[in-house]
Amino acid sequence: MKHIRMSGIGSVLPGEPVPFEEINQYLGNFQNAPAKLMKWVERMQPVIHEMLGIEYCHYAFDKESREFTDDNLTLSVKAAQKAMKMAGIKPEDVELLIYGGAYSYQIPPISTRIQEELGIERCAELHIHANCTSVYKGIMLAHTLLRCGEYKNALVISSSVASSCFMPEFYNQEVLTKDDIFLRWYLCDGAGAMMFTAEDEPRKGFYLEDCYMESAGGYKQSAMYNELPSHWNNPLEDYRTGAHHIRQIYLSDMKEYALEPNGKTIFYNALERMIQCKNLDLNHLSDFVVNMPSKFVREYIMDECLQLGIPMEKFYSAVEECGYAGPPAAIISIDRLLQKKTFQPGDLVLSFVMEVSKFMQAGFTLRCYE
Repeated sequence: MKHIRMSGIGSVLPGEPVPFEEINQYLGNFQNAPAKLMKWVERMQPVIHEMLGIEYCHYAFDKESREFTDDNLTLSVKAAQKAMKMAGIKPEDVELLIYGGAYSYQIPPISTRIQEELGIERCAELHIHANCTSVYKGIMLAHTLLRCGEYKNALVISSSVASSCFMPEFYNQEVLTKDDIFLRWYLCDGAGAMMFTAEDEPRKGFYLEDCYMESAGGYKQSAMYNELPSHWNNPLEDYRTGAHHIRQIYLSDMKEYALEPNGKTIFYNALERMIQCKNLDLNHLSDFVVNMPSKFVREYIMDECLQLGIPMEKFYSAVEECGYAGPPAAIISIDRLLQKKTFQPGDLVLSFVMEVSKFMQAGFTLRCYE
């Protein structure tokens, strides 16, 4: 089996950082929403700030003109170019391109459009639509196909322009509810890319060692959803009913959704299964990159993870300083971590996520070699 080196990484955060207190004004204030809801927003914003722990967000549009400065395609290309440059990989060397994100309504798929913009004439490509686990599944697939020798170089990309779903123009404001607008406070825009290269023997750098994924969607109620039907529907009707609004339950209710019969969270149980399934030795754990948008939820999970031998000082997340970009957030956090810290041979970086639309979980590890 081949050894899979992370030969390049790149991330992009559009625009200037927007302080949490200015998020609603930057995205745009509602003019026709129920007055009772707007009073709730005003009252709850400082409470939610404390629960989320987010200080800044990034958006791919200009506040004054309301024009988008980037989209999923341009952000993806910028992140991919950074990863390819770091890896010293030319377009003709990319044999496999995988895009993972939360949006899937465009034809042709964005994976082929990224391929075109990068100047890759011919390659295998895939588009994975699995929300915050998308990039993890893309990394797992790249790992599998490179290890067996099917390809030598794989480019995994993820992006999000969530702001396009949170501007007032997107909503039918007359039917807005609390669950419709909760995501406005933390989902933002960004992109990330990783380049992976198959090698016969490891050398200096980070190597992808273990990947894991599972879903509790067979028995867990969705905590984030829209009400669009599983067939084409009249967009005017969707707008009238607000079926296109992306809803998430309030954080104080998340514990009820996320707990399992043994009293542990889905996150804890899935992480424990990964550790056991992959026989992970956490003695060399350098950093645990938690892809979680809420300080409230992260701190609860951190307390649980002490039982797995993961001390709190190992936890890392870039969410507080740059917001939560959803699918690409894991790459953004790891990119920032690698720029900040010096690693020693043998150090292990573990990244894990719990997605709440249907409670999908996924993780991967990177090992530092000299």
